[in-house]
Amino acid sequence: MSYFAWDTVADHGDSPCVRDDHTELTYREFADRVDAFAAQLHRSGLRRGDTVAVVLPNRVELLVALMAAWRLGAAATPVNPNFTETEAQYQIDDAAAVLVVTAQEGDRTDGRPTITVADMELVVDPGWIAPPPPAGADLALLIYTSGSTGRPKGVMLDHDNLHYMTGAMVQTFTLTADDHCMLVLPLFHVNAICVSFLAPMRVGGQLSVTGHFSASRFFDDVARLRPTYFSAVPTIYALLASQPGAADRDVSSLRFGVCGAAPISKELLERAEATLGLVVVEGYGLTEGTCASTCNPVDGPRKLGTVGPALPGQRIAIAGPNGELLPQGAVGEVLVAGPNVMSGYLGRPDDTARTVVDGWLHTGDVGRIDEDGHLVLVDRIKDMIIRGGENIYPKEIENALATHGAVLESAVVGAPHQLYGEVPVAYVVIYPDATATAAELTDHLRDRIAKVKLPTEIHVVEALPRNPVGKIDKPTLRRRHSPANVG
Repeated sequence: MSYFAWDTVADHGDSPCVRDDHTELTYREFADRVDAFAAQLHRSGLRRGDTVAVVLPNRVELLVALMAAWRLGAAATPVNPNFTETEAQYQIDDAAAVLVVTAQEGDRTDGRPTITVADMELVVDPGWIAPPPPAGADLALLIYTSGSTGRPKGVMLDHDNLHYMTGAMVQTFTLTADDHCMLVLPLFHVNAICVSFLAPMRVGGQLSVTGHFSASRFFDDVARLRPTYFSAVPTIYALLASQPGAADRDVSSLRFGVCGAAPISKELLERAEATLGLVVVEGYGLTEGTCASTCNPVDGPRKLGTVGPALPGQRIAIAGPNGELLPQGAVGEVLVAGPNVMSGYLGRPDDTARTVVDGWLHTGDVGRIDEDGHLVLVDRIKDMIIRGGENIYPKEIENALATHGAVLESAVVGAPHQLYGEVPVAYVVIYPDATATAAELTDHLRDRIAKVKLPTEIHVVEALPRNPVGKIDKPTLRRRHSPANVG
């Protein structure tokens, strides 16, 4: 396991550790699998400081591969298994992976040494001697950004980052060995790795890896596995809240749910809590900040409409256009500092220098800190619409749309306009059991936002495009309005 978690095996050797639809392992069995595969990786040429690419869907073997790489002092880069050949190859090449773990021979390897799941060794070599554990500053994970603003960048997270983050999550979520996480998010993203995998491992808890998400399967899995928490994105909460009969399903084992990766409206959060009958805490963070920087507490007062206070050990600040720190209540760019901040972007010193300045991670998000120290997100800087010189934040329009009872979710983007430069355009998804027209939604907005902010078009659609992590893909929506696609 990672350098901070290996001792957990001694304390919880025969306790349940991880399972998926095909495999169930205790802590000792999982550790033996990790050692067996670490020895195999070493014989295959993986050395301290190298990187292994793991191209697998959510399954126990993916977790074994991550831990085995760390056992050798190597790093791992999880690759989205749904990537095209070109996308996967870019990440593998950029990470300079010396070896690829994949589902089948020749799958996205471009001639690199490959180990398939079927060939992963399960028994520890009696002669295997584990090398010294990695240092805290050694690279542990290379997680790639979505690439919405250019080619994906490899975010370098070291063992100290993971050590800090999992400790903060244990404290924030009050996790113990009795906790059991049900994984529904993809493991090529840092949220799933930290919140769902490493945090419960830190205290001897359990992880159940479920298959492809569906609302009906979710309720069946909760009833069967009896998890105590899960982490999901707003879309998943929307699907669960709109599932027929959801309020009558047995989810009594769940202590709380975590919502992250994208903002959730106050209305959807309240509906999800009422339907599921549990606390849902909203948090905020970036891959560059090892997953999370703020979170509302599980036990204690929560402020809906905020993403909570800073996690223990982190600092949050708001900066003006010239980087100056602003007073409480002022709106500006959200900055983050603490032991969670990445080492940098792999091979991109200029990008790193622009993003991390004097220890502060510049998030690109706009927000303010309220009187209780809770962070209120306003929008993404790059998503801001400038209509005739007036700054318009799409999130304000999206929040106003969310107050309509029929609106499940929405996305507002800027569309080119000959006179004003840009105008807001909205895409709206309606709950399955509801109806609403574009005209009705426009009328709903008139008393809630200024005329200048009213969308010039409202498109009622069946679904919104998403990136691999589940966030709404606004660049794709914006491209629909580019001159090349209009007319």
